Amino acid sequence: MNVSHPQLHLALEFRRDPTLAEYLSGPNAEAVAAVSAMARGEGEPYLFLFGIRGTGKTHLSQAACLTTAQRGRQAHFVPLGMTGLEPSVFDDLERLDLVAVDDAQCVAGDLVWESALFDLFNRLREQGRRLIVAANAAPDILPIKLPDLASRLLWGPRYCLMPLSDRDSEQLLIESAHRRGMRLGSDLVRYIMNYHARDPASLLDLIARLDSLSLREQRQPTIPLVRRAMRETS
Repeated sequence: MNVSHPQLHLALEFRRDPTLAEYLSGPNAEAVAAVSAMARGEGEPYLFLFGIRGTGKTHLSQAACLTTAQRGRQAHFVPLGMTGLEPSVFDDLERLDLVAVDDAQCVAGDLVWESALFDLFNRLREQGRRLIVAANAAPDILPIKLPDLASRLLWGPRYCLMPLSDRDSEQLLIESAHRRGMRLGSDLVRYIMNYHARDPASLLDLIARLDSLSLREQRQPTIPLVRRAMRETS
């Protein structure tokens, strides 16, 4: 991860390792393949991710940056939904191999921000760098005022991330727990699915908290332990 931009406290942004392997593709296999290729320095120079809350836009954007950094290249994640950011956050990012801009809807309609994003887009393209932009709606739906930016955002492939099915969500729970050395029986999976939010981000947060409790108490998860982990997320 690029360490020359301390305004983003990445230790806080990455509350768990947002790996590409942890993102269960489900109906989004094509988007995951495109993001993975970009993280390897291959594929398209620009792509746009969009979808409703909880479909994994932030996870994929962060995971692409993390994967790029792990391969010895430089990447930077810019969460436009974070308060206190200024357009200068885009300064000099064209030096990096990959930039991921999340929550683009937060600056749509602001001509100062739109101009800064347009300029970043052009600088990255001139330098042969890669860019991921994510938002809650397709680029042609966002209320972009700057015509040139609206046009640029349509240049690359666009992927609408779809929610996971219940079966995929159950698989995500089991696989994520397994990677942390935990066993989730069918009773625990059913309990979580019945009483907890089912979007991937919420499920992965729960697994992380459950892992912490399980390690602290040196025992495998039980329904009482799951209840306690759920209370911590509420």
